[in-house]
Amino acid sequence: MLKRISVHGARQHNLRNIDVEIPRNSLTVITGLSGSGKSSLAFDTIYAEGQRRYVETLSAYARQFLDQMERPDVDSIEGLSPAISIEQKTTSRSPRSTVGTITEVYDYLRLLYSSIGVPHCPICGSEISRQTTEQILQHVLALKHEDRIMILAPVVRGRKGEYKKELEKLARQGFVRARIDGVLRSLDEEIVLDRRKNHSIEVVVDRLLVKPGIENRLEASIATAAKLADGLVIVAVVNGPERLYSQKLACTECGASVPQIEPRTFSFNSPYGACESCHGLGERWRFDPAKVIVDPSKPILDGGIGPGAGSANLAQRLADAAKQFKFKLTTPFEKYRLRPAS
Repeated sequence: MLKRISVHGARQHNLRNIDVEIPRNSLTVITGLSGSGKSSLAFDTIYAEGQRRYVETLSAYARQFLDQMERPDVDSIEGLSPAISIEQKTTSRSPRSTVGTITEVYDYLRLLYSSIGVPHCPICGSEISRQTTEQILQHVLALKHEDRIMILAPVVRGRKGEYKKELEKLARQGFVRARIDGVLRSLDEEIVLDRRKNHSIEVVVDRLLVKPGIENRLEASIATAAKLADGLVIVAVVNGPERLYSQKLACTECGASVPQIEPRTFSFNSPYGACESCHGLGERWRFDPAKVIVDPSKPILDGGIGPGAGSANLAQRLADAAKQFKFKLTTPFEKYRLRPAS
């Protein structure tokens, strides 16, 4: 196993025939005065040689689309792997920025996973398969009788644009309503959408009660919605839950459905790929009572509370709360009988 990168006789730019060994699998920082050759060593010698070797491994067809890099002025470099470079610039302040996003390596990974990935059910872990119109029909008929449901076709899901022509076309096709960004709108009215924001447009295909005898109508509505939305169907119980069905990807065990896998499915910058709990940030902030009440055996303003104990504003607010909810600030915190929020 290679343990170091060995550079011999580097003479690129202002380097003067230097030899250096850099340990692998560790973070190495190159420091020095301005003009001492830091960039010449890191970028113009080590990175340039790593990039050149990587390009040489590609096919002749692929190489014709890439710029050919000249061999740096160096006697030899040993123990070098294919290299990537991050520009010396101030990166985005977004907490979601990583080495993978800045170098665009992550773009290729998302494309790879969306192309060859095999989806699995997030509930039972079974491999996701396609769901037929008949299966969707049986799931809907299993709902409670007299439930009022809507059959919707999600024609736009989290995309930017005005969609003026698309909405006019839907109106000409005879559709009356659509749920736009979560709000039911009539297609007869003028609908103006901000082209710079993401929007969701779900056409209301049918509204009906779950009861015997609706099978033919329901099947036709599901087929219409699937045709409009490329295999996707939303069945929403009025004032109740809703479920996304897919004729392309659905679990045969528990019925859970997922949309078609796309590169954005694997992007933590997209609401369709980000974790619902942390929103793609990789961490969650929670209120910790132990950080506020440091000593429950003491009154709140006499050693019981930690942060802000000497704040006159906090003391006044607590006094107002004590007056309103009829408790004494001189009582130790542990003596309070806390009632659950209604």
